Amino acid sequence: MPRYPLKTAARHGLWSCHGCNLLCRLPAAAQQSAWHCPRCGAALHRRKPHSLQYAWAFLIAAIICYIPANLLPIMLTDMLSGTQRDTIMSGVVYLWQGGSWPLALVVFIASVLVPLLKILSMLLLLLTVHWRSRWAPRQRTRLYRLLEVVGPWSMLDIYVVGLLVALVQLQSLATIKAGPGAIAFGAVVVLTMLSAMYFDPRLIWDVFEDDDE
Repeated sequence: MPRYPLKTAARHGLWSCHGCNLLCRLPAAAQQSAWHCPRCGAALHRRKPHSLQYAWAFLIAAIICYIPANLLPIMLTDMLSGTQRDTIMSGVVYLWQGGSWPLALVVFIASVLVPLLKILSMLLLLLTVHWRSRWAPRQRTRLYRLLEVVGPWSMLDIYVVGLLVALVQLQSLATIKAGPGAIAFGAVVVLTMLSAMYFDPRLIWDVFEDDDE
């Protein structure tokens, strides 16, 4: 296994404030629960408190919501001919069959593939940290940064439903409402973002620092 230089800030008594990101130097005798940031007054912690517990809780909730998000209708359309219920996949199929395959591909990637990859990526990060794995720490850190970047972009279906509701209601062509699948889908996006937010990527490197002590 490759070894990495471990001249970490925490080892030199430097902790980053989770409130304002100020790098603070702690006295050698300072206690974690008794030291606060001199700039914003937030409590200082070597790592985010209960990071893994919160990240696991939000990720498990996202996995549970992912199933109804794809099975329940995301949009309900009331017309003179009746009520049409569209799920994410039925919308993708409708766009594909209508010749709008680029849009169908974008919706499938942003609404089905990206949330699934986010869940699998967070599952990989949490499991490797839990098992104290030393596998590819730099790649896992880059994966976490990527998750933070792509997080909001998986809300495409919610944006599309909101736009369609506004346009159709304006023209009085039909009545469009967001279905229960939209609520579950929005919950998946928010929960995966919260899971990534509470996960502390510095935990990936703690196993190397502990090995050198």
